[in-house]
Amino acid sequence: MTQPISYGGRPMTPVPGAPTPELRVARFRGHARRLTWSALVLIAVAGAVGFFYGNLPAPLENWMLLAGAAAIILLLVVLPFLSWWAHVYTITTRRVLERSGVFGARRRELDHVRGYAIQVRRGLLQRMWGAGTLTLTNGVDAPLRLVNVPSVELVHEALVDQVEVNQILAHRDAQPPLPPPPPPPVRR
Repeated sequence: MTQPISYGGRPMTPVPGAPTPELRVARFRGHARRLTWSALVLIAVAGAVGFFYGNLPAPLENWMLLAGAAAIILLLVVLPFLSWWAHVYTITTRRVLERSGVFGARRRELDHVRGYAIQVRRGLLQRMWGAGTLTLTNGVDAPLRLVNVPSVELVHEALVDQVEVNQILAHRDAQPPLPPPPPPPVRR
């Protein structure tokens, strides 16, 4: 976490009236296990090109083999990797952001101060890898799904902490300021 931690492990709240800068708590991508098939395809294509290069039948040439291998690698390895790399989740002290898109960026955000329900769903493979899917719903906007989050329990705890701190700050800042104390009596 990027915030100072108080006794008990909860983030400290700033002094009333002090500006609260937006700090990044976590930035992560979905679990990389979805790239397993891409890695296997890359290994298989490299092995096939190494085996068949120079051993092709008469009508086929080596450049055809290389062009086919390049097309397969582009479609089944590079594009899935770019898709995974371009989908980023960011948790700050004020909001949760989801940014995705290889060629055109799409961005969604959900503020902590409004509060939201957090649902954790973990399948069998996700449990084996320590991952899970978080669904954040605030009742107004469409649910924000954080899919295949690595270390899902840690991310869940960070989200709960941020919602708690932001709601405490919003409640405290909504209270009217205390009147100044009366001046001390004048002695003669």
